[in-house]
Amino acid sequence: MLSRVAERLYWFGRYLERVENTARLLSVYSNVVLDLPKAGFVWGSLVDITGYVEPFKTRFKSPTERNVVKFLLDDPSGSLRANVLRARENARTTRDLMPSEAWEKMNELHFLLSRNLNQQVSRNDRHEFLAQIIDLCLELTGYLSGSMSRLAPYYFIKMGRNIERADMTTRVIDVASLNLIGPASLLSENDNILWMGVLQSLNAYQMYRQQIQARIQGTEVVDFLLKDRSFPRSVSYCLGEVGSSFKHLPRHDKALKTVRRAQRIVARAAAVDLLANDKLHDFIDHTQENIGLTHASLTHIWFSA
Repeated sequence: MLSRVAERLYWFGRYLERVENTARLLSVYSNVVLDLPKAGFVWGSLVDITGYVEPFKTRFKSPTERNVVKFLLDDPSGSLRANVLRARENARTTRDLMPSEAWEKMNELHFLLSRNLNQQVSRNDRHEFLAQIIDLCLELTGYLSGSMSRLAPYYFIKMGRNIERADMTTRVIDVASLNLIGPASLLSENDNILWMGVLQSLNAYQMYRQQIQARIQGTEVVDFLLKDRSFPRSVSYCLGEVGSSFKHLPRHDKALKTVRRAQRIVARAAAVDLLANDKLHDFIDHTQENIGLTHASLTHIWFSA
């Protein structure tokens, strides 16, 4: 396989996952604000999580609900529309390696985001619109998982999806924990709702409750999202999937060492200590650095040739 083809498949996986994650965040936190109307910091948090703070500040003066939703729907830098365009372009140039149904779903997603999005800014239409995006992403991922041969193209898409998913999970944990440490007068009464929002934004609420049936607590949420080896969106699980994908590709030794180092860092984490000693933010930074090193390692090995 040509290195440029492998790179396009990898980034297709990343962009598709980014679209689903952004849609989930918008949907869940729109509901959180209904439960906590005074939690105005939520909208700025969404910009922090997606990592597009500077482009947002260039376009808008304040992180109000309308500004943030409009930015995440249609801004050229990192919105749903922008990432769908990027995913589609990568899919278009590698479509002969994917099931035809996946390309059809990619086009459905593209046309859904091609129309005028101004009406989706309001709460009345937003939930249904975001649900459509999430459903199409899940259908597309299902076609890839259920119909692609387990050869190199599949594993490059899988690597991209899981690198992006691990990165997003760390971002959600980081920004949420900073908010929960901050406005204590509000959060002392409502931290349960906010941690529930964290779980729901990662589609983790039901699986968490199956394993932990007591009242939702921050330390248990953080441990679950970082270390649970059976939940597909935990950082530990995603890194394990990246490592298993590496093994199916040639010249994987250095990349495998990098991802295993990141796995060891996550495995040693103890949320009780990190939250009690105000070290969670530094730990997340360290984890993200190692996820970045894993990305850099695979880029050097398979895309720079």
